[in-house]
Amino acid sequence: MKKKFLAVACSLSMLVALGACKKKQEQPAPQPGMPGQQMPQGPQPGMPGQMPPGQVMMPKGETNVVVPASVQGKWKAVVIAVEDKTTKKTTEYTVDLNSEFKIPNSDLTVHVGEFLPDFQMQGLTLTSKSDQPNNPAAGIRVDENNKQIFPPGGKKWGWIYARPELHNIHPFEHAKYGIVLVKGVKKG
Repeated sequence: MKKKFLAVACSLSMLVALGACKKKQEQPAPQPGMPGQQMPQGPQPGMPGQMPPGQVMMPKGETNVVVPASVQGKWKAVVIAVEDKTTKKTTEYTVDLNSEFKIPNSDLTVHVGEFLPDFQMQGLTLTSKSDQPNNPAAGIRVDENNKQIFPPGGKKWGWIYARPELHNIHPFEHAKYGIVLVKGVKKG
């Protein structure tokens, strides 16, 4: 009798558990903008896409650099700081915009693109809010032995920043060298 009772109790437990699982599957996922529903604002703990503090989520797709008319022709070069991590020595170099520079005694070549004195990202558009150096950024590409190593994934430009608190946003990473932006150099 006890065995029959246990078998029936186990069967009922399994049916109840399966029914609860099925009900969960049937519930529709919340849709943005549906009346009566509040959607969480910003990243939520445990949700996909949550970024650790200090990280920036980049939208997917090809970025487009737009240099506003107020910025065009006002900047001629950038000053970059190259750190040799083995000697702990940092050297600054002035590199013209839209040119390349071979780091002495290395296999690295830095290609400098555009300089945005007041960097702003609007979706996939990278631009400058003003012609003032409030948030300086420079587009660079780095080759080692004629092979692109920065930015990763074959993208055209990686961005380096002058503000120290932004140096860790998508930084140039190399075993021996570090590269950061010091400042832009105005024409005239």
